Amino acid sequence: MTSERVTASDPAVEAVAGEVWRQMAEFTWSRMQRGQAFHALKALGLTPGHLRVLQALEPAESISMGAIADILQCDPSMATWLIDRLEERKLVERKMLTTDRRVKLVSLTRRGVRVKTKVLAHLLEPPPELLTLGLDRLEALRGALSALPASERRRPHGRGQGRPGATGVRGVGRA
Repeated sequence: MTSERVTASDPAVEAVAGEVWRQMAEFTWSRMQRGQAFHALKALGLTPGHLRVLQALEPAESISMGAIADILQCDPSMATWLIDRLEERKLVERKMLTTDRRVKLVSLTRRGVRVKTKVLAHLLEPPPELLTLGLDRLEALRGALSALPASERRRPHGRGQGRPGATGVRGVGRA
């Protein structure tokens, strides 16, 4: 294995990257669909899209509907549909922003916090096949994955507008 930097336009790099990506996707999706997290979502009548909304929300924090659509990178009508289903199951609640009635804020209910915690605990539990790789291979895999850009979910989405002492409202007041 060489340590020289190769450009993404190198056909060999593209071929190997394509194969790695396919294997990662197949492994991840097959384990998620068989796992307890998928069954927990299904039992609640929820989809992976609903889980993405739950992941975007933090306890004691509200996010505008528009910010949720931005985070999910979907049309506002799709975000509304997902939030409608979560609200029907009493996992989230919607409130109007007191200073601008056009803005709807979404927050987790206590039940939503419990469901999110439970589903994510199952989802993030490593599958047995991963544990069989051993420490050296797992550390190498972690190192390779750490070199990739951080996920969108980990970036601060205007949390508290970045001001000291800001409220627990995200995604409000953007131009």
